[in-house]
Amino acid sequence: MTTVTDRPGYAAPAPAPGTEAGVLDLRSVNAYYRTFRAVRDVSLSLRPRAITALIGPSGCGKSTILRVINRMHETIPGARVEGSVVLDGVDLYRRDVSAVRVRRTIGMVFQKPNPFPAMSIFENVASGMRLAGEKKSSVLDGRVEASLRRAALWDEVKDKLRQPGTSLSGGQQQRLCIARSIAVEPEVILMDEPCSALDPVSTLRIEELMVELRQDYTIVIVTHNMQQAGRVSDVTAFFSMGDDRAGYLVESGPTSRIFSAPTEKLTEDYVSGRFG
Repeated sequence: MTTVTDRPGYAAPAPAPGTEAGVLDLRSVNAYYRTFRAVRDVSLSLRPRAITALIGPSGCGKSTILRVINRMHETIPGARVEGSVVLDGVDLYRRDVSAVRVRRTIGMVFQKPNPFPAMSIFENVASGMRLAGEKKSSVLDGRVEASLRRAALWDEVKDKLRQPGTSLSGGQQQRLCIARSIAVEPEVILMDEPCSALDPVSTLRIEELMVELRQDYTIVIVTHNMQQAGRVSDVTAFFSMGDDRAGYLVESGPTSRIFSAPTEKLTEDYVSGRFG
C-alpha cells in the first residue's frame, strides 16, 4: 500500500523511520468556526488497521474531528484548525502538504449515500482515479472491479455498470460510496454515521464490510448507535461538551473497557443511557 508521502507530486518529507503506514495522531487539536471553538485540545492516537468509534452527544465535535482529519474543515468559510494531524509521521497541516492529496489518502463516507447523480456505477468508482490522472482502461477496469468486490457489491452490479449510481438501493449506494473511496487506495477511511439512513439489513452489511476492511485500512467511524460501536469497533473515544460548549475528549480505550468499566463517570452515564 502506498503511503501519504510517496504519491506523485506529494510535497512532504519521507515517513519517520519505522513508522507504520496508517498511523494517525491528533495532537492538541482545536477547531473553530469563526470565533466559536467547536473542538478543544483533542489529542488522540488512532490505531492502524483497526476501527475507532467516536461517540458522544450531538454537538460535541465528532463530525468536526472527521473533517479536520481529512482537511475538509478548512473549506468552510471562517473555519480554522490549530494543532497537528500527523499521518505516517507527516503533519498534514504543513504548508507544503497538498490538501487534495490528503483527501485522496484519507477517504470519507458520509451519513447519507451520495453517489454522483450524473455518473454511472462504473464512473462513480472510477472518478477519483481519473482525477488523479489515470487514463488506462485496463487499470480503470481492474480497479473498479476490485473496489466493488471489496465493497461486497460486484455480484449485484456487474451486469449494470453503465446504469446510474442513483438507481441502486440506499444500502447499495452506500457500498458504492465505499467502493469509490477505496478505489484511490487510501490509508484511512472516515465514516460519518454511515448507517443512520439505512434499514437494519443494509446496516448489517455495512458493519460486516467495515470489519473486513479494517484488515487493510485505518477506519474512524462516528456513530450515535452504542450497539453499533460495541459490535464493530476496536477502540472507542468518548467526547462531551464543556461549559464553553466546545467538544473535548473525555477518554478513549478498548471498546470492551469503555462499555464495561469506563474510567470517567461522564462516560459511564453516557454509555448506560443516563444522559445524551
